Amino acid sequence: MVIIGENIHVIAQAISTALRDRDAKVIQDLARAQAEAGAHYIDLNVGPMKKEPEENMQWLVDVTQDAVDVPLCIDTMNPVAMEAGLKACRKRPLLNSASGKSDSKEQMLPLAKKYDCDVVISVMTDKGMPPDVDSKIESIMDTVAYANDMGIPNQDIWVDPILLPVSTAGEGQRFAVVCLEFMNILDDVLPEIKSTVGLSNVSNGVPAELRPHLNRTYLVMLERNGLYSAIADPLDKELMGLIGGEMPGVVELIHKVMDGEDIDVSGLAQKESEYVKTARVLMGETLYSDAWLES
Repeated sequence: MVIIGENIHVIAQAISTALRDRDAKVIQDLARAQAEAGAHYIDLNVGPMKKEPEENMQWLVDVTQDAVDVPLCIDTMNPVAMEAGLKACRKRPLLNSASGKSDSKEQMLPLAKKYDCDVVISVMTDKGMPPDVDSKIESIMDTVAYANDMGIPNQDIWVDPILLPVSTAGEGQRFAVVCLEFMNILDDVLPEIKSTVGLSNVSNGVPAELRPHLNRTYLVMLERNGLYSAIADPLDKELMGLIGGEMPGVVELIHKVMDGEDIDVSGLAQKESEYVKTARVLMGETLYSDAWLES
C-alpha cells in the first residue's frame, strides 16, 4: 500500500501560519515525521491558494524537499500554483488532482503531460458526483480516454472514486459500499490504472476520538478490494500497523464481515469487537450513529 502523507494541509492553522510567516521548521518537522513513519509521498495540500500562488507554492516545495527525500504530491485546485509546484519538484511528482470537469481536463491534464508526472483523476464531472458504481466507471473511462488521447498512459493515472463521510444521512454508508464495489472492478475495466482515496473523508463530521476507527477499518476493506494507495495519516501507528501485517487477526475479522459472516462479538477482545462493529457500519449492516461502538 502506497501511503501519501496527508498532514501538510493548509486547512490546519499551524500550516497556514507557517506558510504565511515562512516558518520552514514547522513544515519540515512534519514532513520528516511522516517520511520516517513510512509515507511514500508527502502531500502538499494548499487548496485554491489565491494569494501569490507561484511564490508560496515554490517556497513550500523547496523547504519540504530540503527536509525529505521522498517525492511530493502537489495538491491544489489552482493551475498556476500547480505548475509552480510541479516545476520546482526535484523528483517525479504526483499531480493531485484532475477530474472529468471541463476546466480540469483543459488546465490540469496538460500540466501532467508537460511535466511527465503521474496524475490523480477523480470521478467528478461537470454534472457533479456520479451516484453509483456504473456511473463512476462510465465517468472515469471517459476521462481516462481523454487523458490517453493527450498522451498520458494508464500506468501514469491514479483514479479517485471520491469518498463521502459515512455520517452523511442517507448517503454516506451507501457510498462507502459503492466505493468498495468500484475498487473491486476498476482493474478489470481499466488495466494498469492505479487507485487512491482521500481516506479521512470517510470520517469527516465524526467525533474526533472515533475517526481513527473508521479510517483504519475502511483502509483494510479498500485494500482487500484492490486499492493501490491512500492519502492518509502515516503518524497513526495502528493504521500503519494494520496495512503492514502487524494485526492479521483483526484484518481477518474485517474480511469476515465483508464476506457476510455472522460474528459473535461477545467472545472477542474489546479492540477486535470495535473493528467488527465498525466494519458493519461501513458495510451498511448497522445504521450509523456516534454511538456505534456502544451497541
